[in-house]
Amino acid sequence: MEVRNFLDYIYPPRCPVCDRISAEGICASCRKEIVRIDSDYCLKCGRPLEEKREEYCPECKKRTHYFEQGRSLFSYQGRIRSSMYRLKYANRREYAAVYGREAAESLGRWIRQSQITRIVPVPLHPSRRRARGYNQAALVAREIGRQMDLFSDETLLFRTRKTAPLKMLTAGQRKDVLRGAFQVRDEGCRGARILLVDDIYTTGATADAAALCLRQAGALRVYVLSIAIGG
Repeated sequence: MEVRNFLDYIYPPRCPVCDRISAEGICASCRKEIVRIDSDYCLKCGRPLEEKREEYCPECKKRTHYFEQGRSLFSYQGRIRSSMYRLKYANRREYAAVYGREAAESLGRWIRQSQITRIVPVPLHPSRRRARGYNQAALVAREIGRQMDLFSDETLLFRTRKTAPLKMLTAGQRKDVLRGAFQVRDEGCRGARILLVDDIYTTGATADAAALCLRQAGALRVYVLSIAIGG
C-alpha cells in the first residue's frame, strides 16, 4: 500500500466545508450550498456586487488600493465561515490543500493571465505562528504553487510587530494598526509580479498594507487571492 493511501486509510480526507469524510475534496452536497464568486464581482477587490450593472463595489469606489486586482473563491458566510474558523484556529490545516487546489482550478487562468512570477502568503507574527503551529495562508499558497508550478516564497514578507486581532476593529482602525506592520526581507521581489495569498479578505486593510510594502520594495504588480471574502 502506498504511503498516501495508507495515510488516507488512517486519516480519511474530509470535506473542508462540512468536515465529513469525502475523497473528492468539497463534497457534492456542500457545493450546492456554498456561494462561489465566479461572476458579478468587483473588478478591483473581487467582492460580490449587489448592483450587477456596476463594475466596482462601494468600498473600492471611495478608496485607493495598492494592489492591482483581487479575486476570491467563496463568499464568507454560512459553512464557509465555519470552515475558515476551523482552518485557522482548530488545527484543520489539511483544509488548505483542498482550498489551494480549488484556487488553482478556478482561478488558474486569471493567475496565468496576470503573469505571476512569485506567490507570497500574508505572514503571521512569529509569536502567533509559534502559538498556532502553522500559517494557514502559507499552506494554501504552497498548494497553489505546487498546482501552478510557481514559487511560493514564505520568507520574503514578514511582520515587524504583533498587531491586535483585527476582527473587532473598524476599517480605519485596521489601517492604522497595520501601518508599517510588514517588511521585505531582501530584494527578491524587485520587478516581480506577486500573488499575495490570504485566507479571508474583509476590509482589505491587510492586503493593502502588505501590497504597499511589496510595491515599495520594487514589486512590479501585486495581485491578491483569498479563499473567502466578506460581502
